[in-house]
Amino acid sequence: MSESCVNFLLMKIQSQIQRENTLLRSAIPAITKLQAVLYFLATGCSLRTLTHMFRLGKSTISEFIIEVCEAIYESLKEFIKIPTTTGWKKIENGFREQWNFPGCCGAIDGKHVVIKAPPESGSLYYNYKETNSIVLMADVDDKYCFSYIDVGCNGRVSDGGVFRDCSLYQELENGVLPEGHVLVGDNAFPLKEYLLKPGNQLTLQQKIFNYRLSRARRIVENAFGILAARFRVFEKPMPYSPEKVVKIVKTCCALHNWLRQTKSQNKQYEYTVDTENYEAGAGNWRNEPESLGMQPLPISLSNRSSQRSIDRREKYANYFVGSGSVPWQARMIH
Repeated sequence: MSESCVNFLLMKIQSQIQRENTLLRSAIPAITKLQAVLYFLATGCSLRTLTHMFRLGKSTISEFIIEVCEAIYESLKEFIKIPTTTGWKKIENGFREQWNFPGCCGAIDGKHVVIKAPPESGSLYYNYKETNSIVLMADVDDKYCFSYIDVGCNGRVSDGGVFRDCSLYQELENGVLPEGHVLVGDNAFPLKEYLLKPGNQLTLQQKIFNYRLSRARRIVENAFGILAARFRVFEKPMPYSPEKVVKIVKTCCALHNWLRQTKSQNKQYEYTVDTENYEAGAGNWRNEPESLGMQPLPISLSNRSSQRSIDRREKYANYFVGSGSVPWQARMIH
């Protein structure tokens, strides 16, 4: 983050985090609070490390971290919003042009954000990976920005339950997407008319469909990877209450979008974006050690899909082996 970015952020939140001086002591400068929180999010360091770096008490830092996170999210939450009709069309054009998937308006996925078990919580946050977590559900556009996030569902809830309980599900059921358009997801999600996932009948046509869908869907996988690589606070379980972790996660997502939508307009930073590699198909963030603080959703066991949903997937499969084929797809499935 450049100095100008920090100054801009400070200007947005200074009035919310700056306290008045008293006769007994001077208030901590707002810039010091902001720098400490940004360093904490970027490195995931302990409070003890921050006390040595900024010469502030451990309890003082612990108190203002969440205060600053709330202020940052409130000032930047406009960068995370469900697109308008024009916005959906712009995203669809991005998936069509760059990822060869017409009609796609986003890639959806979820991650378990690992936390330390809260006191007296029992198995409420205990998930299938035998860790404690809250769930981050997200829809990502063609430029690795979060169009929608839902944070806070406890890790014990089943994968299908997480999706049905988030507000995006009701929006999708009510037709928030343009007519005939879809999101793409993996096998953690149900097959819907508006949500495509891989098929199980591995004919040549189905394999090609699965590859093409996976190629578009990896946008969300890369977005989570970039998020975890940029904000090392996700590198290990967070030792905070679920309510505080929700605020930290939302802040990181808002900062991620803000940086991508402002900083990347002038220069594409190779570290933070995916590169098209027909051999590996990977983003540069994958060279980073695997984050222990984020875990994938489990595969859904639900097999009930409407015939119209199955027909929609079949229509795409036919298109990908017909007029919508790309030269390298056959090589990629072998």
